[in-house]
Formats: sequence, C-alpha cells, structure tokens
Amino acid sequence: MPVRAVTEAIVNAVAHRDYTSNASVQVMLFKDRLEVWNPGHLPFGMTIAKLKQRHNSIPVNPLIAEPLYLFGTIERMGTGTLDIIKKCKDAGLKEPEFIEEETFSVTLWRNTGGMTGGMTITDTQERIINVLKDNHKLSYKKMSETLNINISALQKQIEKLKQMGVIEREGADFGGYWKIIEK
Repeated sequence: MPVRAVTEAIVNAVAHRDYTSNASVQVMLFKDRLEVWNPGHLPFGMTIAKLKQRHNSIPVNPLIAEPLYLFGTIERMGTGTLDIIKKCKDAGLKEPEFIEEETFSVTLWRNTGGMTGGMTITDTQERIINVLKDNHKLSYKKMSETLNINISALQKQIEKLKQMGVIEREGADFGGYWKIIEK
C-alpha cells in the first residue's frame, strides 16, 4: 500500500473525527486490507460520491486541520480523498472504499495477488516498489532512510526484485532512475 495513502487516511481520521465521542480512531491491518475507522460523520452536504471527485474543503475540526496543513502533514485542503484514490490506483490496487454508517471508515486494499513469475512479493518488496513509484530517482541511501532498512538488506531485496523482473535500473548510478515493469 502506498505510504502516502495510508498517512492521508490516518491524518483525515484524526482531523475529521467527532471529538465529543469517547471512541477513538482505529487503524486495523488485515492480510488483504487496512481499515481506518473514525468516530465521526461527513459534514452536512458532503457525500461519499462527492469525496471521489473534486470538492471543497469542509474541515470538521478547523482548529486541528489548519495546524496539520501549516505543518505540512496535509498537503492541500480538500484533496485528501482524491490523493488516496490516486495513490492506490497508481500502485495498481483496487479503489479504496469509503463507508459512512455509525462511524466513518476508509478501507485501503492490499495486493493479495503478489505473484510474479511464480515468486511471491514480500511486504518489504511491496514497500520498495511503492517508494519507487513515488520517486523513481531515489538512491540506495535515500531509500534506506525512507524505508528504515539497512542498505545491505535493501540491496538484497532490490536484487530479488530485479531477478523477478519487477524493477530495473535505467542509466548510471548518478542521473539514472528505477523503472517499474508493469505486468
């Protein structure tokens, strides 16, 4: 799952939750999905369908949303759900589900296929692929820092991804880039 989509879903849950409720934001990771539950509801006039298209920012808690925006945790107001959808689609994942019932929840789907050339892609390898989709010019050092993996372990995982035909390096170490082979 794209890290930025997960982050956005959690930040949205915190920014838009109902703080009069004693319930908490819940993040639940399953084999096939990640669910983020928030004790709250969409603002008046907002619908699930509207979340999936360009819409105005209607922060439920403007005193929380504004500092998150100023700090850079929220990139642009009113685009969070669209960013989540785009990041998941770009990663080749099923479109996220937004559900409003007693609570509001977002479900981000994982790639449960994970098979390439008869080999299973590990969670670490999926994280590497997602980071490279966000920035295909990353160095080993920068990837290592971003993923919090030591460089030698990262290099082994990248070699495996190359052998499976999932990624390849185009150009030199300096000035080159990572190419993800879509299958």
